[in-house]
Amino acid sequence: MEINGSNSSPRWNSERPFLTGRFHQETKTKDCSDAIGCYNSAVQELVVIDDLLSAMVGIQGRYISRARVSDFTFQLDASMDLALQELAKRVFPLCQSFMLINHFVESRSQFNNGLVNHAFAAALRALLLDYQAMVAQLEHQFRLGRLSLQGLWYYCQPMMGSMQALSTVIQKASANNFAGSAVLNLVQSQAKAMAGDTAVRLLLEKMADCASNAYLGILERWVYEGVIDDPYNEFFIAENKSLQKESLTQDYDAKYWRQRYSLKDGIPSFLANIAGTILITGKYLNVMRECGHHVQVPVSENSKLMSFGSNHRYIECIKSAYDFASSELLNLIKEKYDLMGKLRSIKHYLLLDQGDFLVHFMDIARDELLKKLDDISVEKLQSLLDLALRTTAAAADPCHEDLTCCVETSSLLRRLGALKLKDHEQSRNVLDDNDLEEPLSLTGLETFSLNYKVRWPLSIVISKKALTKYQLIFRFLFHCKHVERQLCGAWQVHQGVRALNMRGFAIRRSSLLCRSMLKFINSLLHYLTFEVLEPNWHVMHSKLQTAKSIDEVIQHHDFFLDKCLRGCLLLLPEFLKKVERLKALCLQYASAAQWLISSLLSEKPKQSKSRSRCQTLSISSSNTNFTDAILKFEREFNAELQSLAPILSSSSQAEPYLTHLAQWILGIGSEQ
Repeated sequence: MEINGSNSSPRWNSERPFLTGRFHQETKTKDCSDAIGCYNSAVQELVVIDDLLSAMVGIQGRYISRARVSDFTFQLDASMDLALQELAKRVFPLCQSFMLINHFVESRSQFNNGLVNHAFAAALRALLLDYQAMVAQLEHQFRLGRLSLQGLWYYCQPMMGSMQALSTVIQKASANNFAGSAVLNLVQSQAKAMAGDTAVRLLLEKMADCASNAYLGILERWVYEGVIDDPYNEFFIAENKSLQKESLTQDYDAKYWRQRYSLKDGIPSFLANIAGTILITGKYLNVMRECGHHVQVPVSENSKLMSFGSNHRYIECIKSAYDFASSELLNLIKEKYDLMGKLRSIKHYLLLDQGDFLVHFMDIARDELLKKLDDISVEKLQSLLDLALRTTAAAADPCHEDLTCCVETSSLLRRLGALKLKDHEQSRNVLDDNDLEEPLSLTGLETFSLNYKVRWPLSIVISKKALTKYQLIFRFLFHCKHVERQLCGAWQVHQGVRALNMRGFAIRRSSLLCRSMLKFINSLLHYLTFEVLEPNWHVMHSKLQTAKSIDEVIQHHDFFLDKCLRGCLLLLPEFLKKVERLKALCLQYASAAQWLISSLLSEKPKQSKSRSRCQTLSISSSNTNFTDAILKFEREFNAELQSLAPILSSSSQAEPYLTHLAQWILGIGSEQ
């Protein structure tokens, strides 16, 4: 709650100045008309001691008065004995330090100056009470006639260094209007600077310890409860309440986990090395509270953060709190929310680990997927997907109900270009406008994708960004599977021709081309599945079993997806364009070959065996259009395949996992 500065200081502070130190700023007029020089040295000494005792608590005397209000300095009557003047001037720094400290205490005790300033002012007030008690004792000795000016100077010396050190701190704090951690850092740095004076150093360390009590109270609630109790905005952890956890499943660039709670500038120096651990500890506790799992770090008397002494016990307390919060959250996500089960389910569907449902779905949804984007019914595709899931082995998976289908509005290449995958350092591979040209007519086969419902808190790991990467891989695999199915259909047609003993140059060349295309797409799918996805999955799975925190889980999962994207060639636009061109050629060939061969079969006469042979030779030799089409497909396919050679050769040197793919594909080209 913010306090109005105008209401923080009551009106009587200005109307009744003697309640505060403001009356020090008002210049008094001397009551006596005679100068102190009219008296002898003994009387002057008594008068000077009396005035000095008043000046030590900020009150002007008859012959010692305020010189300038702004810097709390004093001046002496010019007629005073020179020896007495020199002794009195030695005490003036102590008087000035008292007034500076007293003014700081009064000003920083106001509500709007923050808890650290309040605690620091309270510690200074306690010190001033001891100081004033010392002045009272000196005055008592003076009244008994036992105090000389030399004796006063002697008794003041022990306090001189401490008061001056504190006044230096206060002047810096006031000049820069420090609050919160800035005050703590200032007091600590001054204590280190006074390492040669043990008494002053210990006093400053005590002041820092007292001032940090309120700050450590805020810290304790954060690391033990995950609550920011910071009414004056002094804590070094900021909360951005505009970032909601729902954004993790809606926004590709969701900043919730990184920026909902973040470090601010001005971290206390004694917490600088462990600030990250403190931030993460409270974040973990907050996640559990958001889940309705109320948990608090066990606190004992020994684990309370009361001070930051040289024994560094507070660091051990913070690390213990981190270990507890980390293990609790990890167990909650792994056991109650079954993280590994969700990841396995996503692997089954989006990485086609178990493809029986997909085969059934592609069979029953073929007609719908062949339609153009504007004609596709997503509701019909969803019902067909549900049917495929219920009638295959996927029905045994309790997570299959979280699977939904969607139809993207752009091709895979354009989707990659739009996302640009900013978290990868692939600036040289950013797609240009020429790469983003859309095919003339997109169908459901190029744009179909699966979506997966991920709920809090699993969305921390499986965020929208992670799910998008899964979908990119799925779209690539799905289209490769479609190409494979079409080529298999063409191969079956060729086998039907072979069974009928039909011969001819075109049929033979078409059969060889179909086999080469099948080998290409099978090699690509084998590489994607067994050289990229499966090995990386097993590595990630083993790392997740030994992860110590949810951040390690996120790191391993993101690394797995990034490596799969690189391995699946989705971050090599030049290569991906070639592959897309090859797949398009395969689809065009499969469609043309099935139609042409089917037309040949339909013209086959139902006569005797010898006459059928002659008729087949006649048809094969006369159908030059079929021969020309096959040879054209063969030339284009071989040219595209050979153009991959330099790309694979150069890329495999930097990416060793491409070596096997290069051998397989270049082997196909050499066979041709």
